[in-house]
Formats: sequence, C-alpha cells, structure tokens
Amino acid sequence: MAEQARAPKIVTHSHYATSFEAESEAEVYDPRKEGLVREMLDALGEDAEREGLKRTPLRVAKALDFLTSGYQMSAEEIIKKALFEEDAKEMVIVRDIEFYSMCEHHMLPFFGHAHVGYLPNGKVVGLSKIARVVDVFARRLQVQERLTNQVADALMEHLGAHGVAVVMEASHTCMMMRGVQKQRSTTVSSAMRGAFESDPRTRAEFMSFVRG
Repeated sequence: MAEQARAPKIVTHSHYATSFEAESEAEVYDPRKEGLVREMLDALGEDAEREGLKRTPLRVAKALDFLTSGYQMSAEEIIKKALFEEDAKEMVIVRDIEFYSMCEHHMLPFFGHAHVGYLPNGKVVGLSKIARVVDVFARRLQVQERLTNQVADALMEHLGAHGVAVVMEASHTCMMMRGVQKQRSTTVSSAMRGAFESDPRTRAEFMSFVRG
C-alpha cells in the first residue's frame, strides 16, 4: 500500500458555556446534551451519580459536539482559502484519507478511508484542504452513500474542476456489533463527476491508482 495521506485534526465546537470551566480539558459544548445523556442513563437503570458515571454525561456531550462539528464547517470556505491559479492538467489524487462518521440510523460509528481525485481546470487546492472537506461532511450524522456524494459535489462546485472522483471504504459498527454482526464486512461507495463520469479511461486511471 502506498504511503497514506493523513487528515489533519480539526476542532470546532458549538458556542455554549461549559459547566466545568476550571477543568484543564474544558471545551465548549451544548449543555442540553449533558442532561439528555443523564436521562438515558436513568432509563437504562443506571445510577448516573455513581463514581464511574458522574462525568459521563459531560464527556458524551463533548464527544457528540466534536463528532458532529461538521455542521459548523463550510467546505466552500475551506477550499477558497487555499485555491491557487496553476496551469496543471494532470490528475491529482489524495489516497487513504482516514475518516470517522456516525450512522444516522443507529448513531453508531462507521470509519475507513477516502480516496479523492480531481482534474484541475486552471486552479489547484492545498492538498490538506481535500482531507478537511472530507471531515466537513464526515463529522455529521450520515449514510456513506450521501457522504461520498457530498464530498464529490463540494469539490466539483468550488474547485471548478474538469472532474472529481471519490471512493470511500468503510466498516460500519452498526453491522459489526448488532444486527447481522458481520465484523469483517466493508462497504465501498463511489461518486464520479465530470470527466471521471463521462470518460471510462479517466475513471480507469483513477481506479488503478486507488487500487495501488
């Protein structure tokens, strides 16, 4: 496998006050979620005040705000901040972008790698911004098919590229931990735009790079 392109960490939180301002790792989060988690623990028959669970509502609230921080991000802003005029015509591919998302049906994680390619049309974008665009849409309640299409559409629209291709491979814990309980299953989805959709040779070239 070729060397991996790692997505940089992005931390964006909702603008609400935390009830633990003195805490060294304090982050801004929505306190309503803390109360809802406490109610859920009560519904499960747990004692939300016992030692191991006292801070759980806070931790879950903060985790949810981070895992859904994509709702406060803009793919357009990310791309436009690092868009450069360049007379490049050859295919650009960023492989093996790690992503983590949450299935909207069960609110359980799915995770894997995204492979993104585009054909420049007089402009190129900073490579890290491609990974950030993946995060914009992955950090929401999602289904993999829509996630794949949203990444492709955002890049196609804001890059003005001749074409965009996105392939995502993911493991879904909603299939691994419950239901059919198939721990080794992998789901692959793709979205082709522009030349990648209309030209089989362009699409085949991209897929050959993705497969390594």
